[in-house]
Amino acid sequence: MTPQRKATLLGLAAVMAWSTVATAFKLALRHLDPYQLLFLANVFSLGALALVLTVGRKWPTIARAGRARVLRAASLGLLNPVLYYLILFRAYDRLPAQVAQPLNYTWALMLAYLSVPLLGHRLRRRDLLAGLICYGGAVVIATGGNVTGFSVADPLGVTLALASTVIWALYWIAGRRSDMDPVAGLFLGFAAGLPFTAVAVALRSHFSFPALGIWAGLYVGCFEMGFTFVLWLMAMRLTTSTARIANLIFLSPFLSLVFIRFILGEAIRPATPLGLVLIVGGLWLQSRDRSS
Repeated sequence: MTPQRKATLLGLAAVMAWSTVATAFKLALRHLDPYQLLFLANVFSLGALALVLTVGRKWPTIARAGRARVLRAASLGLLNPVLYYLILFRAYDRLPAQVAQPLNYTWALMLAYLSVPLLGHRLRRRDLLAGLICYGGAVVIATGGNVTGFSVADPLGVTLALASTVIWALYWIAGRRSDMDPVAGLFLGFAAGLPFTAVAVALRSHFSFPALGIWAGLYVGCFEMGFTFVLWLMAMRLTTSTARIANLIFLSPFLSLVFIRFILGEAIRPATPLGLVLIVGGLWLQSRDRSS
């Protein structure tokens, strides 16, 4: 099997796993509150990343990293998982999956916009047009197609979903300055975040978890936060065309709607696929000529 074929299969596996997380979030939140889900997912993702570090014999990379690199990676844990997933889970707790997932998907555009003041990148006309298209799609989804009346069923939920894109973009921008192994850096961030997620449960919830909630936390921790990131990273390293692998991610939100419809049982509103087409179209336009 050629490296490119391996990269494609790994990329598709990652996309398939990520396509299930919106459904997994909603199923998990039937048994857990956002604070409990955050804590359990943090615990299980930490275990998954520790397993990857062990199998890959990468623990020495942490020992050789030096205090400054370790502290920088650990400090990112305040953004991811603590702030990002807490905000995201609260959004999913309030919104239908078919609304929360596409809104969160606009993080790539937010990354481009925040890179202008924070990284000194230039803003192209194409970026502005992509923004109009993407956020036009977000408005269609948030209003259920009632664009003229602009009636949003849950303004706070929509605000939380969009706020999560800011946190995620800031996390990736801050992470660009780190030259640590990505898996090691992610492990350190999640390890540093664990005490904060535990305190959040202690202050806002309780540590009594139903069995189904534990299984849901296991799935979210492993397939949203843990192993899937490694699959995607391996695909990007093996590929001879970054753009070919990166474009696979555009399949994810459409596959996600299938799981939302047939597993969650949400009736997909006509506005959702229309808005999603606009969001993905805007992101595709914005990503052109940025990858090779």
